[in-house]
Amino acid sequence: MAHPANWYPDPNKRHELRYWDGNAWTDHVSDNGVTGTDPVMAAPAPADGLDRVDGALTVGNEGKTETIQQQLHGTGRKGVGMTGRAEGGGGTIFTEPILVVNQKAKIIELNNQYSVFDQDGRQIAQVNQVGQSKVKKVARLVSSFDQFMTHQLQVTDASGQVLLNITRPRKVIKSTVVVADGAGNELGRIVQQNMIGKINFSLEANGQTLGAIKGENWRAWNFRIEDAAGNEIARITKTWEGLAKTMFTTADNYVVQIAQRMPEPLNSLIVASALSVDTALKQDSRGLG
Repeated sequence: MAHPANWYPDPNKRHELRYWDGNAWTDHVSDNGVTGTDPVMAAPAPADGLDRVDGALTVGNEGKTETIQQQLHGTGRKGVGMTGRAEGGGGTIFTEPILVVNQKAKIIELNNQYSVFDQDGRQIAQVNQVGQSKVKKVARLVSSFDQFMTHQLQVTDASGQVLLNITRPRKVIKSTVVVADGAGNELGRIVQQNMIGKINFSLEANGQTLGAIKGENWRAWNFRIEDAAGNEIARITKTWEGLAKTMFTTADNYVVQIAQRMPEPLNSLIVASALSVDTALKQDSRGLG
């Protein structure tokens, strides 16, 4: 019988399953489908040698309260300059008006991993790269050739339930990102439209264009998301944590401001685009301006 994503037999032998967040065992446990918490004890990870290397090269804490608040309320390149709180909520990536998407900081990255927080700093989702072979991990370790390979991301909530599956098939020139629900049913696609100048994507489903993502600078750091009529409905802003972290780690952090929640499947495509900016564009240069 298949287990839910990221749930594995409890290595401490105290429960049926325990949740693995992509980097460490958590306190979340499950017995006969009933979830609860039990403090974790040191245990080996369900990972191969390259995953252990990836974990050893992970530095910092992407969920620090002061970092998240600076991203929201700071000015200049360090934050989006919010004053007060955005109205609305609901506690999920599909309902919150603000999503803080912070990549795990790594000296060398073999697995893409992101944590997603609400405006109060509560983690509401985890994004993990899945389905990588050892050959691909080695390619990532020694080169940037992996940018042309297929990338698969799985988005889960705090209980381990799969919310979205995001796949960027191997690319030669332009990217296409396929967005599916937790059961694997395709919802739509994010399709790159150009190669030169400010990068643009269309949001498509069932042969129709539902909206667009438009880069606001040539480095593709900030994006405006529009509906089919050209009205801005969301914004993705990259925040800067300082010279040292930018130069010596792979982490990219974003604040997503969703002014208006749209009907499905556009709502899910907006969320998926915010969670796959780096995967879709696969920037090779971590330039500073």
